[in-house]
Amino acid sequence: MILNQGAFYLLAFATVGTLLSIAFFSVNSEGALSASAIRVKKVAIRFTALWLITSFLGVIFKIANILDVSFKNSFDATTINSYLTQTDLGKSTLFQLVVISIVLVALTLIKRTLPVVICTGLSILALVAPVFQSHSAASGSHQLAVGALVTHVAALTLWVGGLFGILFIPREEKITALYRFSVMALWAAIAVVISGVATAYTRLNDKSAWNTQYSYVVIAKVILTIALIGMGYANRKSLASRNQIRLQELVRLIVVEAMVMVSVVLMGSWLSQIQPPIGETTNLTAAELVVGFKTPPPPSFINILKLYNPDALMIALLITAVALYIKGVSVLKKRGDSWPVGRTVAFASGIALIDFATSGGLGVYALFSFEYHMVAHMLLGMIAPIGLVLGAPITLALRTLPQGRNPEERGVRGLALTMLHSRYSVILTNPITALALFDGSLFVLYFTDLFGNLMQNHAGHVFMNIHFILAGFLFFNVIIGIDPNPRKYPHLMRIVILFGAMSLHAFFSIALMSESTLIDGGYYGSLRTTWLPDLLADQSAGGTIGWAMGEIPIILALIATFILWVRDDKRETVRIDRNEARLAAMGEPDELAEYNAYLNTLAQRDLKGEKP
Repeated sequence: MILNQGAFYLLAFATVGTLLSIAFFSVNSEGALSASAIRVKKVAIRFTALWLITSFLGVIFKIANILDVSFKNSFDATTINSYLTQTDLGKSTLFQLVVISIVLVALTLIKRTLPVVICTGLSILALVAPVFQSHSAASGSHQLAVGALVTHVAALTLWVGGLFGILFIPREEKITALYRFSVMALWAAIAVVISGVATAYTRLNDKSAWNTQYSYVVIAKVILTIALIGMGYANRKSLASRNQIRLQELVRLIVVEAMVMVSVVLMGSWLSQIQPPIGETTNLTAAELVVGFKTPPPPSFINILKLYNPDALMIALLITAVALYIKGVSVLKKRGDSWPVGRTVAFASGIALIDFATSGGLGVYALFSFEYHMVAHMLLGMIAPIGLVLGAPITLALRTLPQGRNPEERGVRGLALTMLHSRYSVILTNPITALALFDGSLFVLYFTDLFGNLMQNHAGHVFMNIHFILAGFLFFNVIIGIDPNPRKYPHLMRIVILFGAMSLHAFFSIALMSESTLIDGGYYGSLRTTWLPDLLADQSAGGTIGWAMGEIPIILALIATFILWVRDDKRETVRIDRNEARLAAMGEPDELAEYNAYLNTLAQRDLKGEKP
């Protein structure tokens, strides 16, 4: 089973790595795959097919282990169906199998770079899906442990997979590809180390845990990871002075690094099969069994400010966003371009609010009370996105992302522009679509079984938080955004959409307050929170807060839209005046003067009784 698990991860990394090679390392021609990229794609198809097979075999091994039967006896359609559809780990594995199958079919049809980028993201998502079910309640906070492990696996995939992908790049493109890989590898290595430390902390937070087999494998894996970082540094140093090293020597160094990476992957597979140290499980509270930590004290202003329970995955995403933003600003500064300080402050404010609503005291109480969940929802979906939108991250990216390596290659910036101006982006940034995702999704989420199902696990929490942020960002970017959009819609239409959003949000809040039954599927009741005796009153309070907090950002956006309308009209007036002055200086009448002269001629003819 360990060998199958090791093969599973190696094939997953190889799949992602070859997709990275096609999308980012190989030189494309106006977005179309080159001949060398098509050859690598054929390799990627084989790796994906083998990955799918090992994923299914992993299901059989897991069933055999659970039922304590032979591998052959595990091939039972009813048992496999029950495992994949009735257990949490099975459902995530079924999701993994479906996504891998989609990637496999898509790769046979793809001829351009952008779809390969999408397939790369789907492959990473498929790989990390079962990780959300890999943590026990006895080992501490789900948010820290699961988030750190997901980040660790994703970063290791980019690092190890990227190196695998380099091996399949043609020799003549390998040096230039290594430049791009080295930049990505540096970021990934940092994430691997930090998330690995966080994961080890959650597993080995007791002195006795360091005398277990699990701790010995962790230590060995740390040593190999340090060796990998040293080899990566040597690669990067040799690239900085590539005239001093021959390509053959560089390839040899890459092969050795890949062998060490294989050892790290196999050790990771070994770790996944070893029972980690388990803490005390007999006296766990209901809250610890569900969310991984004890019920916080009754909410107060001080408690909300001082409590902090890190959601490692959200923190990793926020740190990445901040690091990329700072990198973009520094690139502009180095080449002498300016970037408004107000935009940076706005972006930082949005990031801080997201952290407060997911890992801060508000995020903690949102797990125990629907009222505070709704406050966090309003921050994530309606207030923090305004700061992100005013930070203009898309504009910053378009000004700083790397160009193509030759006139024909689109490069990373070209891919971003292609996505921005694609027909899918045109549909997505339509105000009606943005409104449907912004307000329409509220009814789907809270008035169906979806909310109760998502609240039962950490993956559901992460999905909701990311949905709130992205839906809010899309809506406010369309209405008051600084960043470029595929189409510019009239201000009057934006105002109508804002009034529609206000009405829909009010209707949603009233409907929520009027509910006579709980909509959480029993989640909040299962926590047995002593300071929350009336769950229905708590739910009604959440609806009230949703109405009160939801109207204010929309009103502010309405005011901002009026201001933008006035400013645009002023700019248009100034443009017309400048055009008139320019034409007058050249001795040429402008269009308005010509039209007035024409009307004057007609009037003179009417006075004289002449026919035109």
